[in-house]
Amino acid sequence: MLVYPSGVDVSSSALRFLAARLREHRRALGTRWRRLNAGRQALLTLAHLRNGQPYAQLAAGFEIGTTTAYRYITEAVKLLAALAPTLTEAVRAASAKAYVILDGTLLPIDRIAADRPFYSGKHKKHGMNVQVIADPKGRLMWASPALAGAVHDVRAAREHSIIEALAEADITCWADKGYQGAGGTVRLPYRGPWDSLSAGQQAVNRSHAKIRALVEQAIATLKSWRLLRKIRCSTTRITSLVQAVLVLQLAATG
Repeated sequence: MLVYPSGVDVSSSALRFLAARLREHRRALGTRWRRLNAGRQALLTLAHLRNGQPYAQLAAGFEIGTTTAYRYITEAVKLLAALAPTLTEAVRAASAKAYVILDGTLLPIDRIAADRPFYSGKHKKHGMNVQVIADPKGRLMWASPALAGAVHDVRAAREHSIIEALAEADITCWADKGYQGAGGTVRLPYRGPWDSLSAGQQAVNRSHAKIRALVEQAIATLKSWRLLRKIRCSTTRITSLVQAVLVLQLAATG
């Protein structure tokens, strides 16, 4: 195997954050020595999440075994995921905002056609549904646990109790037509063919689209971590990966 230097386009604050958490974790475990120090383990994890490189390639680059690379990355991801903000914490932070924007995204997975629960008819591919909450500037605030891709956005929002939580906090939420019938404080565009809408309704929909489009920035931020663009691991691990990326992104921008 050829080994070459590779960059990781992640803020150094994210590296420092993860390295500090790993040092704390090692002290709690009483760990005395490992093949990689906490800083190198953090860099290994960031390279995997950001660049999506497989364990074997990373192991060769860091001069460790493939099993060791897997164990180090899994440990760091689990540690990060445990730090992810809950929906309650996200709603508390959102209460200081004028409004929030809600949308769902599909994280593509490597599955065969027989895996119907994971097939999204909307996106015509297999994947996992993740709900995203963004602030008025399009910054990522929260990402939900992953559900099978066949789950529609409004159902996913209800299963995660997002709509109920925002309504109880009286937080206005902008969303697209995929949340039809959501109720609560969710604001939706007018339905129907464009030429069937009144001039006022068309103006409202144009304004709504401009506001809601900002959530795409939050989704793009999530998917800038290339591992999430095509996930090949077990679906049971995807929530931890999403939560780990969320924590790193918040650490980098906070």
